Amino acid sequence: MTGEAVDHWYVLLLFVSVASLTAVKSASVETRQDDLLATVPLTDGHNDWPDKMFDLARYQLDQLDLYSWSETQTDINRLRQGQVGAQFWAVYTSCSTQYSDAVRACLDQVDVIHRFVAKYPEAFRLVTTADGIVSAFNASLVGSLIGIEGGHCIDSSLATLRMFYDLGVRYLTLTHNCDTPWAENNKRDDTNSSFIGLTDFGKDVVREMNRLGMLVDLSHVSKATMVAALQTSQAPVIFSHSSAYELCPKSRNVQNDVLNMTKANGGIVMVNFYPPFVSCNDLATMSDVADHIDYIKNYIGVDYVGIGGDFNGIEITPVGLEDSSKYPDLIGYLRTDRGWSDADLRKLAGENFLRVFRAVEQVSRDLAATMTPLETRLTGQQLGNTTCRSITD
Repeated sequence: MTGEAVDHWYVLLLFVSVASLTAVKSASVETRQDDLLATVPLTDGHNDWPDKMFDLARYQLDQLDLYSWSETQTDINRLRQGQVGAQFWAVYTSCSTQYSDAVRACLDQVDVIHRFVAKYPEAFRLVTTADGIVSAFNASLVGSLIGIEGGHCIDSSLATLRMFYDLGVRYLTLTHNCDTPWAENNKRDDTNSSFIGLTDFGKDVVREMNRLGMLVDLSHVSKATMVAALQTSQAPVIFSHSSAYELCPKSRNVQNDVLNMTKANGGIVMVNFYPPFVSCNDLATMSDVADHIDYIKNYIGVDYVGIGGDFNGIEITPVGLEDSSKYPDLIGYLRTDRGWSDADLRKLAGENFLRVFRAVEQVSRDLAATMTPLETRLTGQQLGNTTCRSITD
């Protein structure tokens, strides 16, 4: 064999050896990643899949194959690939329904969540408690929780709030991108027109949610509303899909002083994937999302950060986080590129949210001995618009 041939074979052997070592390393990372998500229910705070069921099929589930639905960012196959342990399915109706048929529209979405969970019992289980999340996870099912995205869905009625709780709703986002008669939304911060945050009735909404054991969600609200809710709530709050204002100064994100209040409250910020709220433009990557996760972890501690991707509520996604199958890639990236320990990754993936949910449940149990259902009512002009009301007193 000539010296040139020997050199050729040496280079080839070296290439094969390096490739083999790389493959082993990659396989090891994937195995650890899978093993971690087999030990904790990865819990996402916000997914607008039910709204897609309306937009694309008018809730006609018989027209849909939820195992493979390429028109959306989620389906059963991708939830399984993404090792999703629990998902909050968002109940959303536009602000244009306020003062008209918002309650009915939200009931329609609560109904479709109940129906698709029942239609696919081998994939989903409706859960309403922290222990229920763990039980569904242990049965290899996606624990399916319901969150209402917008206080206009309760039509300024504590009775309606209670009925939604009885139907399985476990969080209420106090506003969407519009005020209710009792809470101000984030767009007021864009015009410096947020003044009170919550009215007295709005504070009673928070108190009643504490009594029920319903999570108070502060995504979409103004900063003044965040502060008022944090000052009012006896239970930890959540931001179901918000990111860090310091990295992207959008009103939908959480400012540093509110992050500090959230830590003191024991709450959690579940980081959003929407590029305009992550990189402040239409282009973002997994690294940009990781920056927000790292920022919150480093600023207030690893115990107060989670994941709230907002899939199906966003028309563009970060590169590398295109759909519900991509969570393991994010976990793996945080470990290999950002130096996260497995213990901290378990907190991010689900343990932090379980802690918050259990604390909310405990506050509800504590209040049961001293607090009865609140009977506060708004009347007349306090209701904002009475065109569609027959009773205003």
